[in-house]
Amino acid sequence: MPPSRRSSNFTAIYGYDVLLGSIAAFYVFTVPFTKVEESFNVQAMHDILYHRHHIENYDHLEFPGVVPRTFIGALLVSILASPMVLAINLLHLPKIYSLLAVRLALGFFILATLRFLRVQIRDKFGPQVEAFFVILVAIQFHMLFYCTRPLPNILALGLVNLSYGYWLKGSYYATLRCLIFATIVFRCDMLLLLCPLGLELLLTKSISIWKAIKCCAGAVSFSIGITILVDSIMWQKLLWPEFNVFWFNSVLNRSSEWGTQPFYWYFTSALPRSLLVAYPLFMFGVILDRRIVFYVLPVLSFVILYSKLPHKELRFIISSVPILNLSAAVAASRIYNNRKKSFWNLMYIGLLGSLVISLGGTAVTFMASYENYPSGYALKTLHRVGDTKNTTSEIWVHIDTFSAMNGISRFCENDNGWRYSKEEDIPLEHIWQRNFTYLLNEHLSIEGYKCLFKEDGFSRVRLKVGFPPISMVKQPKVYVHGNLENTDIMHRVWPGCS
Repeated sequence: MPPSRRSSNFTAIYGYDVLLGSIAAFYVFTVPFTKVEESFNVQAMHDILYHRHHIENYDHLEFPGVVPRTFIGALLVSILASPMVLAINLLHLPKIYSLLAVRLALGFFILATLRFLRVQIRDKFGPQVEAFFVILVAIQFHMLFYCTRPLPNILALGLVNLSYGYWLKGSYYATLRCLIFATIVFRCDMLLLLCPLGLELLLTKSISIWKAIKCCAGAVSFSIGITILVDSIMWQKLLWPEFNVFWFNSVLNRSSEWGTQPFYWYFTSALPRSLLVAYPLFMFGVILDRRIVFYVLPVLSFVILYSKLPHKELRFIISSVPILNLSAAVAASRIYNNRKKSFWNLMYIGLLGSLVISLGGTAVTFMASYENYPSGYALKTLHRVGDTKNTTSEIWVHIDTFSAMNGISRFCENDNGWRYSKEEDIPLEHIWQRNFTYLLNEHLSIEGYKCLFKEDGFSRVRLKVGFPPISMVKQPKVYVHGNLENTDIMHRVWPGCS
C-alpha cells in the first residue's frame, strides 16, 4: 500500500482521536499539578507505583480524608502507566514526570471510551453528526481538561461513556452493567442516572423486568465483591467506600458544609460553562430529531435529581455532557445541511460565530486554570533555587493545608535530600519551634521565618479596553518562608514578598 494511502487510512480511522488526545495532552503538560479534589487518587497512584506492597507507607493511612475512596481506579491507571514510570525511574527523571505519565494514562482510557461512544454515534446518526460531536468536544474546556484528572467523577465517566455507547448500540443490559459498576465502585451518585435510564428502558419495553433483575443482581454482587475485596486490603479494615460516601453525602447531607448553591445552578451556571454553544444547540436538537428525546430525557432527569443536593459542583454532572453534546451535534448537522436556505443560512452564520466565541471562552477558562495551582509552582521554584549546598543536613519543608490543596502532591516531591511535612494543626506562633528549613504557607508573616518569595494565583477576570479585551487579575496566594537561623538561606538574595 502506498504511504499516502496508509496515511489517509490512519487519518480516517484515528484522526479524531489524535485531535482530542493532542488537546488533552496539551492541558496535561501546561497544567501538570493537581488540586485537593484529586488528592486521594493522585497520592494512591504515587504510593502504588513507588511503595508498591508496602501499604504501611501509603499516604491515606496518615491522611485518610473526609470519606474513604476506592483504590480500584488508582490500581488500574497505575498498571496502565507503569511502563512509562519504569522508564522515568531508569532515566532518573524527577517524579513530576510520573505524574504526567499517570494523567496521560487516565486520559488515554477516558478518550478510548469516548471513541467507543463516538463510533456508535457515527453508526446511528451518521459521520457528519460524529464530526460535529468531535468539534463540540474539542472547543469545550472542561471535558478534555478534566479527562486526565484522577477524580472519582472522571473514573466513573469512563464507564458512563461505555454505557452510553452500549445504549446507542442497543445493548441495554451491558448499559446497565456499566452504570451499576460505576455507581457501586466509583460514584454512588450515578444511581441518579441509572434509575431514570433503567425506568425508561422498562417503560419502552427495551428490556424485560426479570432479565433486568437477573442482570442487575449479578452486576451488583460482582461490583460489591470486588470493591470490598480490594479496598478492605488497601484500607486494612472491612470497607465498602462508596457506601460510606453515600451515607455522608446523601443521608447525613454533610457535603453542604463545603457550600451550597440554589436548585437551578446546574442549568444557569454549570451546564452553560461546560457546554458553551452546545447548550442552546442541544435543546434545538431535541426538537429537530425525535430519536434524541430517548437519550436526552434520562440525562436531564439525572441533572434535575442531582439539583436537589444543596452542594453543587460542575464535575458532579460531567457525565451528562456527552449525551447533551450528541443532541447539539444533531442540531449543528441539520443547520449545516440546510445552510443554503435563507432562514437556515442565518442560523448557520450564528452557529459559526458561536463556535468562535466558545473557543474564546475556552481560552479564557484555560488561562484562569493555568494560574490556579500556585503552590505547585511555588514548590517547583523552591526546588530550583532553595538547595542548601553548604550543609549535609536534610532540607525540611512544611506544607500547610492551603498549599497542599492547591497544587502539591507526592509526585511533586524531590527525593534528593529533601523531606516534607504536611502536619496539620500546628499553631502559627509555635511553628518556629519545629525547626523546618522552609515553609509553604498562605500567611505573609510567620515568627522565626523570613518571607523569601511569593507565588501569585488567579483571582478574577477583568474587562479592559483594547485587545485582548480581558485580563487575568492575580494576587499573592502562597508565601515561601526560610528559617532565620539558617545562615546559608539568609545570606542569599531573594525576591522578597513585598
